[in-house]
Amino acid sequence: MVLLELGVILMVIEWTEILKNEKGITLSLCFINYLKKISLDGSLSLVRKTRDSDTAVTYEWEMRNFSTQFNPQTPELANPKIQEDRKREHNKEEEEEEEEERSRCDWEFTHSTVVSSGTAGGATDTIGVIEFDPSDTLVVTGGIARKIRVYSVKTLLPEENHKHGEHHVRSLEHNNACDYYIYTPAKLSSLRWKPRSSCGILGAGDYDGVVTEYDLHRKIPIFERDEHGGRRVWSVDYSHWDPFVGASGSDDGTMQMWDSRCHATESIAKVRPSAGGIAAVCCVEFNPYGDPLVAVGCADRRAYGYDVRKMADPVLIFDGHQKPVAYVRFMDERMMVTSGTDGSLRLWSMDDGGMIRVYMGHVNGRNFVGLSVWRTGGLLGCGSENNHVFVYDKRWGDPVWVHGFGGGSRDGYDPNYVSSVCWRQAGEDGCTLVAGGSDGSLQVIVGKRRAF
Repeated sequence: MVLLELGVILMVIEWTEILKNEKGITLSLCFINYLKKISLDGSLSLVRKTRDSDTAVTYEWEMRNFSTQFNPQTPELANPKIQEDRKREHNKEEEEEEEEERSRCDWEFTHSTVVSSGTAGGATDTIGVIEFDPSDTLVVTGGIARKIRVYSVKTLLPEENHKHGEHHVRSLEHNNACDYYIYTPAKLSSLRWKPRSSCGILGAGDYDGVVTEYDLHRKIPIFERDEHGGRRVWSVDYSHWDPFVGASGSDDGTMQMWDSRCHATESIAKVRPSAGGIAAVCCVEFNPYGDPLVAVGCADRRAYGYDVRKMADPVLIFDGHQKPVAYVRFMDERMMVTSGTDGSLRLWSMDDGGMIRVYMGHVNGRNFVGLSVWRTGGLLGCGSENNHVFVYDKRWGDPVWVHGFGGGSRDGYDPNYVSSVCWRQAGEDGCTLVAGGSDGSLQVIVGKRRAF
């Protein structure tokens, strides 16, 4: 310890000589005297007394005065207005750096395939829902046309779509692109694959308030329940910890949980999230990471999180939208995304229900336009009432990519709109987004990770 202290003294003396030689200044006598008071008994003396009084002069005080003597504050730094200008300039530089980082989006998107109805289309063929199967080899769609269309991913995504450096958009029609379809008794609002289902079981919610499970291999319905009083079922989902347990949200203001192994009239649980229980339940999704949590979005402008082990009251309330919450999607284990008809997406913390970020740019004030998240890449996709597809990076509130279906402008309304979207969850350096329109068209967009 003594050798260490002597080394400190020699270092300070050496520093003093450097200051003398280069700056033409010397240390104050007060500070030199202080260095002489360093004790040699194994500890540094942090306090010394002056010759004329017992007033303690601390090391901190002497260092502060020493610093002030040799580094006096300039008039510019002392001026509050100049300090404010410099702070504003610093904030501007940070914003420019963030904008530059945003412009260097990790992904480059291209338009790959268009599947059209081959007819006038319009409201009679609006695609309301798109889903990839768990193996990412099939795509199913449903909507106003009263049919479930089943497509092979290989058909929608040809292996080679770029030749001789040129990009070609492939054009198909539903009749040629679709592998097969199943007619349904009512218009479809929701489709969801049953987890861990080896025989391809697909759950569907329809406008007549009925939940039906279809065996796609045999192309027949195998389960049906009608417990929403004939009111439209907006959303269907399955639990990931028990795939036989499902949930449905309806215009009747309830979210019902049920087990397809039990009688169709029986419910595991039934909740009315909104005050008074009259606001429609627009969406429902189980936590895909296995936690016993189910999220519900309502027309009362709120989303709710329920612990399925005790459904009496929500454990989380997400309050921030100005209009009905149309979709809820889990981003990861700690965050959830909601979409409202107020034209915004919102990212929430699952720890305390706090809002993290707001995403704006798309147009949505009246219709369901779809919401999907690609968890691997941290991307969000949604439709828009100006007939465009919007892609957001979860890190920034502005869109990183926008694609028009044709006609209309990005800032205005269009007779047609993008009504549904779905990300393919496979891949890390490549991504696929499928979007459906109110005119019945289906468009495929592929993305590749940029090399910076």
